[in-house]
Amino acid sequence: MNKEFILSVEGVNKSFDGFKAISELNFYMEEGELRVIIGPNGAGKTSFLDLLTGRTKPDSGTIKFENKTDLTALNEYQISRLGIGRKFQTPSVYSNHTVRENILLSLQGSRSIWSALFLEVTAADEDRIQCILKEVGLAEKGDSLAGLLAHGQKQWMEIGMLLAQNPKLLLVDEPAAGMSDEETAKTGELLVRLAGKHSIIVIEHDMDFVRQIARKVTVLHQGHVLCEGNVDQIQKDERVMEVYLGRKKKTGN
Repeated sequence: MNKEFILSVEGVNKSFDGFKAISELNFYMEEGELRVIIGPNGAGKTSFLDLLTGRTKPDSGTIKFENKTDLTALNEYQISRLGIGRKFQTPSVYSNHTVRENILLSLQGSRSIWSALFLEVTAADEDRIQCILKEVGLAEKGDSLAGLLAHGQKQWMEIGMLLAQNPKLLLVDEPAAGMSDEETAKTGELLVRLAGKHSIIVIEHDMDFVRQIARKVTVLHQGHVLCEGNVDQIQKDERVMEVYLGRKKKTGN
């Protein structure tokens, strides 16, 4: 029996000042899946995430979440409340607060910083925070200032901040960018652990990292799906070599 689609994108188009960023895009993703999306600059990867989160609206087409809710009719905050969380390439954290406090602020949802930090934290909240810190490999860094963390640790903390919101679908933009080899490997291990508990879309350029985490890869080109498959299939595809890897198929005279 097939799994439920957590995301169904059909016939989506989006233009900006005459430039077609997304063109007749069809995309389907199963619940619990970890999907990696690759593509050359200008392929539509960021525009795709913007459409999923409501930052921009499509000119046409539907984006169904859990086979029922059309995201195109909702605002950003409504989409977030459905359980869709996004991590941008550059970490967005409260640098002058501790790692634990950053997780707490995310856990508390719509409460103000004042109420989150100075009102009583329940035992359940504290247990949740500690579980998240352990999950992202920062159990020993809870009392450290976020601004003093290494680049990779900030990325992990921001993933933890997303987890605090109990998302069903995580959108992760280039998590390996700027990381050391060791940090990259740990990030891959974290995302693989989270898959199944959450559905995850990863936008990535680092093909070594893609090979580490990917089960299924979607290649975008000129705003539509060029091809899909496992890493080996993608790397052998002549269309991918031409538009993504910069190689052209040789032809005889």
